[in-house]
Amino acid sequence: MFNILTIFIIIPLLMMLGLWLSRNVRQVRGVMVAGSSLLLAMSIFLVFDYIGLRKAGETAQMLYTSSISWYEPLDICLSFGVDGISVAMLLLSSIIVFTGTFASWRLQPMTKEYFLWYTLLSSGVYGFFISTDLFTMFMFYEVALIPMYLLIGVWGSGKKEYSAMKLTLMLMGGSALILIGILGAYYGAGATTMNVVELAELEIPVKMQNIFFPLLFVGFGILGALFPFHTWSPDGHASAPTAVSMLHAGVLMKLGGYGCFRIAMYLMPEGLQMWDEVFLVLTTISVVYGAFSAVVQTDLKYINAYSSVSHCGLVLFALLMMTRTSCTGGILQMLSHGLMTALFFALIGMIYGRTHTRDIRQMSGLMKVMPCLAVCYVIAGLANLGLPGFSGFIAEMTIFVGSFENVDVFHRVCTVIATCSIVITAVYILRTVGKFLYGEVNNPEYLKLTDATWDEKTAVFILIACVAALGLAPFWMSDLISHSVTPLLSNIIIR
Repeated sequence: MFNILTIFIIIPLLMMLGLWLSRNVRQVRGVMVAGSSLLLAMSIFLVFDYIGLRKAGETAQMLYTSSISWYEPLDICLSFGVDGISVAMLLLSSIIVFTGTFASWRLQPMTKEYFLWYTLLSSGVYGFFISTDLFTMFMFYEVALIPMYLLIGVWGSGKKEYSAMKLTLMLMGGSALILIGILGAYYGAGATTMNVVELAELEIPVKMQNIFFPLLFVGFGILGALFPFHTWSPDGHASAPTAVSMLHAGVLMKLGGYGCFRIAMYLMPEGLQMWDEVFLVLTTISVVYGAFSAVVQTDLKYINAYSSVSHCGLVLFALLMMTRTSCTGGILQMLSHGLMTALFFALIGMIYGRTHTRDIRQMSGLMKVMPCLAVCYVIAGLANLGLPGFSGFIAEMTIFVGSFENVDVFHRVCTVIATCSIVITAVYILRTVGKFLYGEVNNPEYLKLTDATWDEKTAVFILIACVAALGLAPFWMSDLISHSVTPLLSNIIIR
């Protein structure tokens, strides 16, 4: 029977076929716009259809489920299904893929090859979020990681070969840990299925959970920039082309937080109880360390990359607090950070394409030269530091309120320390904005620069609209997420 979720696999495959058959850049752009538009439309439809099913009284944990046996000796199936969290991640992914297409509109050379790898990466992301079988989730996880090496190594800038290799080795090392953890969960439970929901109903021996939980959490946490395994992230972002930075920071890093919650914490709650304080300390360090590191950077991409370490650390921090409010805030933070960091990297790429530098010490007065891009950067900065009315404020407030629901001293001390990142974030955002956007133009060549083109405005304005929409009307997304957080937490806390 046809499953609507398979569209998220079929469309990228058709896009890759269309790209392969394209004979010129115009046809390549047409394929990308048509395919990414269709994926965005399907994501929006899925959100409203899912909400409608919930309002109609549908209580199943996963909706639109289907399963086809793929390899019987190991009980591997092509199993698909989504809950509110997955639907939200699909919507985020489709927005970033769509806007990333316009951000790469004028990319040269090898435009067709670039978009082929870009589409393959996005297909892995979509497949991961709709899969409910551990093996197929891992397979799509690998599909999402592998193209990064070529996208950075071929089309990147700066120390691109070094950054691509460092990123690949670190993330593939995390993949090895994930695979070991998956096998530990499967054989430890004596399971006859790799379906995540069914596997969660089985008892994995506590001793095995204590061994395999940290492997799973660290494996996924590496992609989520967990301290001290985050070092690949700044170098990778700094060297990646614009749309790849958008997709990597905006979506790919969310696979880490999603995997930690959906797989590691959900399947091994007793292991979580033993290790939660250790990882809570590490995530608290990530939040504060990432913010402090951003303060001392002078490269725009490195500033945003270390900001991502802080904000992604906040996602894992919220999930480990294990309250419904904090976990809802953690998922909202995944959405908020995905949109904000994609906006930042898009703007940085556009500014770099004109000034040929990302060093804020060498730029000044850009507000007079390119007012549209400069104003958009200010809006992105205000959203990032948590100004009310934008998505960052809603996500961070939900996290900190939910975290403070824990009454013990340890959790509240960690929460207080993490909240310090708000002040530090304001420091590096306002310092950066004041340094290179305002003042006198210090380079006469900058007076010849042009402002944003129509394709750049399309990408930027859509992302700004999404950040504002989530900030001004967060309740529909919050309700969508919280209904799916509840059954996961019930398995994590009440066993």
